[in-house]
Amino acid sequence: MEKLQTAPAPPAVLSVLPLPPLEAGDHLDQATFHARYEAMPLDFRAELIGGVVFVPSPLRSEHGVSHALVMGWLTNYWGATLGTQVRDNATAILGEESEPQPDAALIIEPEHGGQSSLSEDGYATGPPELIVEVASSSESIDLHSKRRDYEQAGVLEYVVVVLHQRVVRWFVLQDGTYREGEADVHGWFKSAVFPGLWLDASALLRLDVRQVMATLQHGIETPEHAVFVQQLQARRSAS
Repeated sequence: MEKLQTAPAPPAVLSVLPLPPLEAGDHLDQATFHARYEAMPLDFRAELIGGVVFVPSPLRSEHGVSHALVMGWLTNYWGATLGTQVRDNATAILGEESEPQPDAALIIEPEHGGQSSLSEDGYATGPPELIVEVASSSESIDLHSKRRDYEQAGVLEYVVVVLHQRVVRWFVLQDGTYREGEADVHGWFKSAVFPGLWLDASALLRLDVRQVMATLQHGIETPEHAVFVQQLQARRSAS
């Protein structure tokens, strides 16, 4: 008896389940967080700090204005210091449990000897040399969880503009631990990593743009800044 010919069965179709959305309080590793973050809407923001997902609150005008002044301060230094670069709200992949999105960062470019780089898909990896956070509703996170993450990752300087307390706190990494620096007799902070990066803390807090920029200009005009620029160029020539 002749066997009946049967049509071959269609290939099995594997269904791909959508990734679950990110929610505040999720405990994830960096790779899982990153994959889920990529699948979220473009206007969604979240950070992974110490393996925990944080979703920031809406920002008040005071935060936005202070952030703009911080960016102007850093950008003016960038313009005078070839070999550095400023990042605004850019994701930083710092470790297996850390993917924050700092308000602002100042780096030494990799080709000039900096300690961060870019991944193949364009994300910043490794610790920036300096990070600034403007803290209002995020004050407790910025001064504790984020501070620990940045310290462990090797961020050399960490500046927190604490709006509610009307204070600037500047931390410098020494032997793997943050030590809080003090302003000089003028009330100015001076970066240990970026010569010439001077900040009049009280002027920043009262949003005195001219005084913030005038203090920075004093720093940029110092011989120490000129030497630093030369060193950055020499590092590129040697690479």
